[in-house]
Amino acid sequence: MQKLAIIGASYLQLPLVKKAKEMGLHTICFAWAEGAVCKDEADEFFPISIVEKEQILEVCREKQIDGICTIASDVAAPTVAYVAEKMGLVGNTYNVALRANNKYLMRQAFSSAGIPCPAYQKITAYGQLDSKALPFPVIVKPTDRSGSLGIAKVGRLEDLQSAVEVALNCSFKHEAIVEEYVEGREISVEFISYKGVHYPLQITDKVTTGAPHFVELEHHQPADFTKEQHVRIYDLTKKALDALGVTNGASHSEYKITTDGRIYVMEIGARMGGDFIGSDLVQLSTGYDFLKGVIDVALGNFEEPVFGERHFAGVYFLCEETKHLQTIIKEAKMPQVVRAEITDEALRPVKCSADRSGYLIYQGSKKLDL
Repeated sequence: MQKLAIIGASYLQLPLVKKAKEMGLHTICFAWAEGAVCKDEADEFFPISIVEKEQILEVCREKQIDGICTIASDVAAPTVAYVAEKMGLVGNTYNVALRANNKYLMRQAFSSAGIPCPAYQKITAYGQLDSKALPFPVIVKPTDRSGSLGIAKVGRLEDLQSAVEVALNCSFKHEAIVEEYVEGREISVEFISYKGVHYPLQITDKVTTGAPHFVELEHHQPADFTKEQHVRIYDLTKKALDALGVTNGASHSEYKITTDGRIYVMEIGARMGGDFIGSDLVQLSTGYDFLKGVIDVALGNFEEPVFGERHFAGVYFLCEETKHLQTIIKEAKMPQVVRAEITDEALRPVKCSADRSGYLIYQGSKKLDL
């Protein structure tokens, strides 16, 4: 029986563990015990922090794993790459994982390759910022966090320092970037790569809270684009992945498209998209088993994606801003509903993804408008 190491054991990794078990694999999970819902699902569980790459490598060598992966976790991706590189397994290199996990290094790679992205500055203290170099409004964000944590849109100089301090304090490395604000339609693009060949899977329309924190409230697939627009977006994604050096596994690319058709690369994660995009929506909308694809890449068994029946699919998130969804989620009577759950009875205004209180996933012959 082949052995698969999975970095992380929260609810984010649960679909991956279940898929691996379904495939007849022996699963080994690593994470802190607190909140590790996968520890009862996996064959083996080690209470080791996902950033302790040397300790995890030692266990993986002892267990003689056949592959290693994670989904929807930026923090886990460098450890996955480190272990894969040290053990000669399929994965991205450690340096690539670090680059894809740091918004500043990512911007540098895009700029060097001539790929359109917002103008930016990296700082470790407010006093380093040249506030005259970027016109207001600007976006302030930590270089190394996800889930909209520490992100703010700032329209006035007098509000800038407090936003910078929040971003710096959220950052693991105490680094932030201040970048040009781009107004436009928000989308994400899901790919899977194997040995340097990139395969497009789906484009997702995104709805957020807007300024100041831009927390995701809805995702819908497929995004409404012409064939020519699909080709343009997919071609740009392949160039951006090459610029980062991504060669293996899932990727989640985020873009803004301006009213005059310019496409800006905002971020690319060398991992599956969160918010159920990778774990659920891609398969619901395309028929392609994305989870199995990620595992097949890690084990070196990958085959070019084959798509099934096409549908519309999406997810709505519950919070104070979307409190009208509370009854809909609790009752979940519509035939399009695949899964719905209230995760917290308290509703609060959202400043990051963790503030959301529930979700509803759907699949149907058209977009479900709630």
